[in-house]
Amino acid sequence: MQIESLKIFCDLVETRSFSQAAERNFVTQSAVSQQVRSLEERFKRRLLERVRGRRDLHLTPAGEAFFESCREVLRAYSQLEENMRHLTGTVSGTVRVATVYSVGLHELPPVVRQFMTSYPQAKIDLEYSRTTRIVRDVLSGAIELGVVAFPERTRGLEVVPLGGDRLVLICPPGHAFAKRKKLAATELQGQNFVLFERDIPTRRATDRILRSHGVTVQRVAEFDNIETIKRAVEVGLGIAIVPRPSVLDEQRTGQLVVVQLAEAEWKRSVGVIYRSDRALGTAAQKFIELLAK
Repeated sequence: MQIESLKIFCDLVETRSFSQAAERNFVTQSAVSQQVRSLEERFKRRLLERVRGRRDLHLTPAGEAFFESCREVLRAYSQLEENMRHLTGTVSGTVRVATVYSVGLHELPPVVRQFMTSYPQAKIDLEYSRTTRIVRDVLSGAIELGVVAFPERTRGLEVVPLGGDRLVLICPPGHAFAKRKKLAATELQGQNFVLFERDIPTRRATDRILRSHGVTVQRVAEFDNIETIKRAVEVGLGIAIVPRPSVLDEQRTGQLVVVQLAEAEWKRSVGVIYRSDRALGTAAQKFIELLAK
């Protein structure tokens, strides 16, 4: 039995997906299945139950105990690797990072490039996800770092603030607001809006600010990522409130008009989250240092 087998099993349990576990470990789905069968044969216990006709995976009681022990072994092995790297002064290993689309697509690329240049023996495994899933994956240990908007201090999580951005209004060039340089929240009353979905922190912040000014808008569409929202605004579906860094390209090309919002509270905070009970590896620490500059 090898460490790789334990990691594949843990990844399968955490993702509940043979395909995702295979992708994380650069193997085929059949190889993941074979690893599970080999572990079950070795310990003469069924570890996983699959619901007939569904894709759900459930741990057996033996699987629960095996999973917890596997995680301890993997944590100890990760610490061993980190200790040996520290002795040689080498920054290496893989940092698993998950981020929301608006930050990952528009703010992280320069930092990732700088990290790769500064620490060529280390790697960044970057994925895009929703905030709720990022928090869940950090707490479960599936990823090491999460970069999210409006990070909340939750039991079991540490938060490293990274500053933030202004929220701005975007509209197509032909819109009545396109010639305005600044708008007050009260001027948005009754406007058609393209919004983030309700569980996304930027949407919750937008709703809260509008409500505090007594403003009600017309919800014409809701999407879960920034790119779809921008395309919907471009074709005239409505206007939207988004983080300013995410629309700099469209502003430069004239695809969208960016209008400042007058009130001071139109801000989006950004931060890194990680598990408070787990020591970060050197590579993860260096990545956070670059993000915080």
